[in-house]
Amino acid sequence: MLDPAHADAGQLAHELAPALQNACEGRLHDIRWFRTDWQRGGAATGQARFDCGEGDQRDVVVKLPIGPTERRILAELSDDADSPTPCVVASGLELDGYDLGWIVMERLEGPPLMAQLDKDGLREMAGAMGAVYKAAEARWPFKAPKDRPDWEKILEKARETLRDNPIAEVQRWNEAIKHTQRMLPTLVSRWESRPINAWCHGDFHPGNAMRRPEGSPWGAPGVVLIDFADSHCGHWVEDACYLERLYWGHAEALHKQKPVSLLARARKAAGIDTSDDYQTLANTRRVLMAASVPAFLHREGRPAYLHAALETMERLLPQVG
Repeated sequence: MLDPAHADAGQLAHELAPALQNACEGRLHDIRWFRTDWQRGGAATGQARFDCGEGDQRDVVVKLPIGPTERRILAELSDDADSPTPCVVASGLELDGYDLGWIVMERLEGPPLMAQLDKDGLREMAGAMGAVYKAAEARWPFKAPKDRPDWEKILEKARETLRDNPIAEVQRWNEAIKHTQRMLPTLVSRWESRPINAWCHGDFHPGNAMRRPEGSPWGAPGVVLIDFADSHCGHWVEDACYLERLYWGHAEALHKQKPVSLLARARKAAGIDTSDDYQTLANTRRVLMAASVPAFLHREGRPAYLHAALETMERLLPQVG
């Protein structure tokens, strides 16, 4: 008997494929499971064909298991013809008697924007995110985030990592993190008292943005955002700072575009209030993220990235203090 709690995503996908086809009333067929280089999380993803009626067979993507928040965002925003999210043709929270979310949605052809990123693509991606913020805000109330990082413990781990590993500019790192630790109560208080004003994407980057071409049967052409597995309530600068941080050490790839400014403009264009002091919040977030980098050396240990994080921290500490 299959136990979803202990089976991996690939095993789940193959064993539950017949139940998934039954849940789609026989309209789903030719499922082929795959995994992309940029995919995060433990979900299985597959390509398939879906019968939309009257001989209209379309290429779709299947994803399972999928969390309730991601399923809700994709399924409910899909009801809006102007939403820059994939069209959803079927979804559910249960499969073959198990509490297991699944979704069948539009397949977008071609590589994500990260394959050939330019300033226009970044601007379009920000505009799409602004539209998602607007649509989500109209549907669901904001709620306080449950998970709060233990910044004190993270910075202590960062100091330990500096002691135990041969890291360049270690003295500068020690001084900057000690300075951050002295200011930590102020920084954390400011960040935790931020307005909760957005359903954040949580993994906002060009690998999760694709283009719907002209003439698509699914809807209007333009950038479509995917993979809302990490979506949560927060302040929208979390998405902007996340995108910016990914390019520490090779900022030239952003083509002089500033993610915080891009998303601020996108929110204004969508008619969403941006009157709070989001620049100070963004700087606070940057300092906290930069100071944390040595604690995650196993995945953020590139020399150029480390140097950029250190310079970010040193530059902004006088401002956030």
